[in-house]
Amino acid sequence: MLPVLQAIGAGLSALSALKNLTSSSTDTKLTPVAPPTAASIAQSQAAAKSSASGANGIAPTSNELQDRFLKLLVTQMKNQDPLNPLDNAQVTSQLAQISTVGGIDKLNGTLQSLSSSMLASQSMQSASIIGHQVYAAGSYVTLADGKAGGAVNLTQDADKVFVQITDGAGALVRTLQLGSAKAGLSSFQWDGKTDAGGTAPPGTYVFQATAAKGNTAIGAETLMMGKVGGISFNNGMRLNLEGGGDIGMADVKRIL
Repeated sequence: MLPVLQAIGAGLSALSALKNLTSSSTDTKLTPVAPPTAASIAQSQAAAKSSASGANGIAPTSNELQDRFLKLLVTQMKNQDPLNPLDNAQVTSQLAQISTVGGIDKLNGTLQSLSSSMLASQSMQSASIIGHQVYAAGSYVTLADGKAGGAVNLTQDADKVFVQITDGAGALVRTLQLGSAKAGLSSFQWDGKTDAGGTAPPGTYVFQATAAKGNTAIGAETLMMGKVGGISFNNGMRLNLEGGGDIGMADVKRIL
């Protein structure tokens, strides 16, 4: 009889202890906290940068952000539900995500530094062509002092090449017959004379080119000519041409 009573007493004590544990958890209102995700890490990073920048104008470093994430994770682990603890694999995954975010931040800084170095190097190289004539993709010619020039870039040899120059209203001013030409770049000069025998006023004109080999049309790209007067950095590096206008460095086909 005594062993039975002892077993019942032990069972009642266990139930009382479990009830006290449940009551204690309810009283303290313990709320399980989900582990951080990649999205929450990115949001925390953005919020941390915004807060730091607003406070002292200096964005936190990658190490500072990583320390904050680790503190957040430790806090979440301390406040986890003891009846439903975080899974080890899940914690390891979050730590890996934190390291990835820090690595991406460092990579962005490295790329920005490399981009700045490349821009500075390109600027120094481009400065050497100031004062030089260049051919670049375009269809404008500027008539000044009775002369203007441009070029045509052919995809293959041509028997006939024509250049038609029009004014701002689209009226034909002059047709130049360049004859046959090899594949590649062929330049032309215009003396300002019109087809009617007059002289065109100074200004900017538009030209287009046509080419053929026998009865087959050939692709012909128009290239405008200009003298580089300076370099600007609006919307990337641009070469400023004398007489107005600017072009990108990638548009240059030939430097004279």
